Amino acid sequence: MSAMDQKVKLAGRRRRYDGSRRQAAAQRTRQAIVAAGRQQFLERGYAATTMPAIAAAAGVALDTVYASVGPKPALFKQLVEMAISGAEEPVPALERDYVREIRAEPDPRRKLELYARAMRLIQERLAPLFRVLRDAAQVDPQLTALWEEISHRRASNMRMFAAELAAAGGLRQGVSVEEAADVVWVTNSPEFFLLLVRERQWDLDRFESWLAATWIRLLLP
Repeated sequence: MSAMDQKVKLAGRRRRYDGSRRQAAAQRTRQAIVAAGRQQFLERGYAATTMPAIAAAAGVALDTVYASVGPKPALFKQLVEMAISGAEEPVPALERDYVREIRAEPDPRRKLELYARAMRLIQERLAPLFRVLRDAAQVDPQLTALWEEISHRRASNMRMFAAELAAAGGLRQGVSVEEAADVVWVTNSPEFFLLLVRERQWDLDRFESWLAATWIRLLLP
């Protein structure tokens, strides 16, 4: 290899290295902004939270916040989606690990137990944000749309889950797919979690056990 070829090769490696460093730095910045945004929303509520306050809490310039996560409604939606998926980026429902595990499980009782476990983890992340969303949706049209989107999506996902439960022989006589979907939709909601865990001071183990037992009692043969 000639000296010129070696220089070209080294330059290519250096560019890739520099690019990776920039990507890593951008990811760290985004994580700081997202964490600051969540904290601000939970402490102040949606309306009282400002993008300059988020920038200050994250230790970055305001322009950096907008470039990284977009305007305030977009940031809040990202936080909600991250809480649902349990990942740093939104993950479609059918690609989430817990959904794959539930769908692969043939036993209806075990499906419900796995789902109760997943709901415990999800609601621990989501329910505090959901309370902020519920209040903001009363006055902010963009948050109203997000509230409705999540509500409709949850209902659709529960219909799919109930249909799979029925296909596995998991619905008792007289319980339709639609009724099963509604039962799961109501009882796995953030509102239910907040009432039992926050208001009535249930611990998470009790909530998970109760949720699984309730579904098993109401839905299975």
